Amino acid sequence: MNATSMTSLQRVLTTLGHKEPDRVPLFLLFTVTGARELGLSIQDYFATAANVAEGQIRLRKKYNNDCIYGFFYAAIETEAWGGDVIWFEDGPPNAGAPIIRSPGDIDRLSPPDIRKTPCLAKVLEAQTRIKDRIGDDAPIVGVAISPFSLPVMQMGFSAYLELIYNDRSRFEKLMAVNEAFSVAWANAQLEAGATAICYFDPISSTTIIPPELYRETGQEVAKRALAGINGPTATHFASGRCLSILGDVANTGTAIAGISTLEDLTAVKAACRGKLTILGNLNAVKMRRWTPQQAEAKVKEVIRQAAPGGGFLLSDNHGEIPWQVSHETLEAISQGVQRWGQYPLDWIENEKT
Repeated sequence: MNATSMTSLQRVLTTLGHKEPDRVPLFLLFTVTGARELGLSIQDYFATAANVAEGQIRLRKKYNNDCIYGFFYAAIETEAWGGDVIWFEDGPPNAGAPIIRSPGDIDRLSPPDIRKTPCLAKVLEAQTRIKDRIGDDAPIVGVAISPFSLPVMQMGFSAYLELIYNDRSRFEKLMAVNEAFSVAWANAQLEAGATAICYFDPISSTTIIPPELYRETGQEVAKRALAGINGPTATHFASGRCLSILGDVANTGTAIAGISTLEDLTAVKAACRGKLTILGNLNAVKMRRWTPQQAEAKVKEVIRQAAPGGGFLLSDNHGEIPWQVSHETLEAISQGVQRWGQYPLDWIENEKT
């Protein structure tokens, strides 16, 4: 196969094999940007599967993106359990009041039926629509919140940390229910058309909990959950640090790690080589204020640090492009990848000499 004729999917698969494709794959993870593309409010955009499918397909073409993000918003996973969603005009919706108001509620908790839950069925429809239109040209990325991280929305941050430290019996009950839901939700997306699942697990980040606690809890949950998902997975820490646990993350069976902009990419590359593909790590918050020149410079720098030898997908560090990021910045990122991401990366060696 001629490298110059690679489809997005071929480009990504070559990268996952820790080989160099024709160029660095670009993973701009769009969510609310689709609303702006279609001239809709964020709430109206997510109201129908057709809107999301159309927005994602247009954005892929507009920015030469190598994936389509079949993700709506994180709060949809607690909405499915009966929780409220709080909508914003210029950002992703958030989860409302916790559905678990006391530890005893965990004893009565049962997961929703995926296909009979309207908000989840809408996501599945969108992914099927996307698959019908693009086929195998590009990977369609579905999302499942980690069973270990979902409780932050289900019961609140402080209450959940207290549960982890002080009530392991109920913690394990909650994990069992959440694992059943997350695995079923991930597999339903794969059946609907998703190519792979992004397993969002920010609570496992060393920014949130110590590595030794991760090995007791989040890692064990991930091993069980990922083993039940019938397709490839990427573990994303949503801008949290993970360098010191990357070996443990690789042992969960995931293929990709979402890397924080706070990490040293050179050190990350060394830790991941041959084990994990790097996804990252442009600063999604600062991106809102970048000039096109700054955007291209950032793209060039991360390619220099992480792209040689393959095993690198260029993306943001959080897993979502903010509403406030301008078209000019996104275009500069895309053009920067076209300019600096063509393999072989001879310009890196030339700069050294």
